Amino acid sequence: MHPTRQSRRLRPAAIVALFGAAMALLSLVGVAPAAADDGDYEFHFLGNVTYKDEPLEGVRMTVEGNGFTNETETAADGKWDLGVPEGGSYTITLDESTLPDGVVVAEGKNPVEAEFGVTELKAVNFFLGVGERQTVSFTDQLLERIVNGLNFGLMLALAAIGLSLVFGTTGISNFAHGEMVTFGGIMTLAFSTALAWPIWASIPAAVLTSAFLGFVLDFLLWKPLRKRGVGTVQLMIVSIGLSLTLRYVFQFFIGGDTAQLPGAAADKLRFGPIALTPISIVSMAVSLGVLIGVAFWLQRTRIGKATRAVADNPSLAAASGINVDAVVRVIWVLGAGLAGLSGVLIAYFLPGVTWDMATGILLLIFAAVTLGGLGTAYGALIGALVVGMFVEVSTLWIPTGIKYVGPLLVLIVVLLFRPQGILGRKERIG
Repeated sequence: MHPTRQSRRLRPAAIVALFGAAMALLSLVGVAPAAADDGDYEFHFLGNVTYKDEPLEGVRMTVEGNGFTNETETAADGKWDLGVPEGGSYTITLDESTLPDGVVVAEGKNPVEAEFGVTELKAVNFFLGVGERQTVSFTDQLLERIVNGLNFGLMLALAAIGLSLVFGTTGISNFAHGEMVTFGGIMTLAFSTALAWPIWASIPAAVLTSAFLGFVLDFLLWKPLRKRGVGTVQLMIVSIGLSLTLRYVFQFFIGGDTAQLPGAAADKLRFGPIALTPISIVSMAVSLGVLIGVAFWLQRTRIGKATRAVADNPSLAAASGINVDAVVRVIWVLGAGLAGLSGVLIAYFLPGVTWDMATGILLLIFAAVTLGGLGTAYGALIGALVVGMFVEVSTLWIPTGIKYVGPLLVLIVVLLFRPQGILGRKERIG
């Protein structure tokens, strides 16, 4: 047998073996396969807010700790219940702006540091009285939300640019992109816990593993489908099936619990009215650095210019001598790597790593890509910043639980006036 043909036959097997090794590493993270998570938390803080024996309804309570944040409001009977994914110490804060006029929490009693004992329930109560309420000005709150929105927007941009480049070069709306984001967080958890690597080594390893997953998926799935001329609608349906498959593979290996990455519980640093953890500062710096690097790659490198040519007109690019298949493969690898890095940063921003952590984020990523203009990397960046900013700033007026709805409404409004998106081009029909 000719040696070249033999090496070509062995190549898919080698790739599958390497991918299998990554899946085996995932199995080290969880103890055993877990049943489907019903969304409830195992540990709960609870209490009752009353003033002069009268229950107070609508008082906002927030729990924060171990990289996790959750909030709720008291019911008509004054009772509240906040679930957390794991035991440990947490900070419980009562939002005094939601108390009746003239009613405040006793001095030095808000927030409260609480820790679980031998049970999974912990009662926390606040002592109320008459006094002058110290409030945070609207300007200070707005500044903090803007900075948080910028941080979140930069994380979304990493994932959105990869998704936009894939769409621009292949026309595929990849609904499995959210699982690529989740994969980055899970692999960081695997390297840092199962292998006990330091976090500074675990994150690059997770990004490289995510990029390799993008290569494997293109080699084994997307390229064969492209060669057979499968339409974009069928490819979209395949991506939905791949999304569901990967999601439940993740759950099989790591279970339904929330896991925290090392350093997630770092204390916040205060810069005037703005409070940020060291991880948030590093996250913004890394995101900005990577995005600038991607922009340089697109504008200055030969493969970057070829990528823009393929995204603009694949047929003309092929006629000009550009290897379209090679460019598309590079885009799949780059997009998966950016999604993996985004997953690491989002795992620190959100409550830890879960098997479905990017399910809700995927809609925001699609909103960012569509808002900025389909297939444009810079449009995805602008769209992500708009979405991230709106998500965080909108919590000044709307409940946190529905903050992800706002960007979708903004998307609808923008598309009514500019259907091609912010930086998209008008397409001639007919």
